[in-house]
Amino acid sequence: MPDFRFEDAVGGLVAGIDEVGRGPLAGPVVAAAVILRRDAVPEGLDDSKKLNRATRERLFSDLRRSAVIGVAAASSGEIDRVNILQATFLAMARALHRLPQVPDHVLVDGNRAPPLPIGSTCVVAGDSLSLSIAAASVVAKVVRDRLMERLALRHPAYGFDRNAGYPTAEHRAALLSLGPCVHHRRSFGTARLALAQVMLPGLTTDGSG
Repeated sequence: MPDFRFEDAVGGLVAGIDEVGRGPLAGPVVAAAVILRRDAVPEGLDDSKKLNRATRERLFSDLRRSAVIGVAAASSGEIDRVNILQATFLAMARALHRLPQVPDHVLVDGNRAPPLPIGSTCVVAGDSLSLSIAAASVVAKVVRDRLMERLALRHPAYGFDRNAGYPTAEHRAALLSLGPCVHHRRSFGTARLALAQVMLPGLTTDGSG
């Protein structure tokens, strides 16, 4: 279970930063920055990937009441323009900027941190080790899932409410049949192929034409 070991090691007021949505074919990458109150850590806080939806929603509600939170995103268009890594860095920096309180240090999930105006420490698998990063993972996941559900109302054929933009068989089939919508990442695998098929209708999935 995550704890405060990394927060204690760096000292001062610490924010955890994590992102959700690097792998999908559609939608933004969403990042959250969270400063926890140590006397109000929600029970059961853990890496969002280990939690079911009901637990994530409960934790999100608890965190909104007790923690300091900043959330931001980088759009699918930005992902296509600057690549997914740089777009992730943009979302993380924006999330930090949106914190209403400036931390002394930031713990970033992963092995690379974006350029930030304050000191940062990378923590590999940080969402399962640091409570602050775990909190950020929950916030980012819930926010992005809700956003993709809203996009599903506008573009129901792709099943965004079920797949959150990830490349499920259903999503890939719809994409290759209908072509990409405005929220697809045109630089990503199947979306790139689907766009090519729209431009060159005779192109097959193996590129043989």
